[in-house]
Amino acid sequence: MYKILIIEDDKGIAGAIKSCAQVWDMQVECVRDFRNVMAEFAAMGPHLVLIDISLPFFNGYHWCQEIRKISSVPIIFISSASDNMNIIMAMNMGADDFIAKPFDSSVLIAKMQAVLRRTYDFGSSSPVLEHAGAMLNTGNRTLMFQNRKIELSKNEYHILLTLMQNKGKVVSREKLMEVLWETDSFVEENTLSVNVGRLRKKLEAAGLSDFINTKFGVGYILGEEQ
Repeated sequence: MYKILIIEDDKGIAGAIKSCAQVWDMQVECVRDFRNVMAEFAAMGPHLVLIDISLPFFNGYHWCQEIRKISSVPIIFISSASDNMNIIMAMNMGADDFIAKPFDSSVLIAKMQAVLRRTYDFGSSSPVLEHAGAMLNTGNRTLMFQNRKIELSKNEYHILLTLMQNKGKVVSREKLMEVLWETDSFVEENTLSVNVGRLRKKLEAAGLSDFINTKFGVGYILGEEQ
């Protein structure tokens, strides 16, 4: 089932698109917090994004650029501002298509299905995990925070991935060592501690303090979001 994220502040239009897409067996969510669109994007991990140009706080071009920093997910603009300049700007920002309002729902669904076929017949999506504003792209194994790319070693990536996949839970040292063993890395207790320590220093240097907390005698857990 394809997951669709709608970034549209007109509840009537967003609701109509959602109802129509659900008929075609798509899972659809509409953004609720227009100040924090990227958190909802990361939480859902959509296969396709529909976005308007005119939005509260930041326009659709801004969010298109933010998404493109961490993901190649298909993006379709839906807007009444359909002059050539806006269409060209949207495509230059990384959009895959532009549909002018008002539109026929059957045309929208057909275009959505065409983009989904083109994208996912030839490759799979790259889920993005988010915590405290940090975005971990599991496709290219990059970590982004406040427009800055944080370089991770192989072990650091797998440690962070495991913690973010178990958000809100304590991950035991034994579990982390098993994960690293599965990636063909020789890991002992001291080696794990060294890797976690280096990862913490990189995160703190990027402004992510208390991102990883230690539960003494148990393991590690992501820090609470501020």
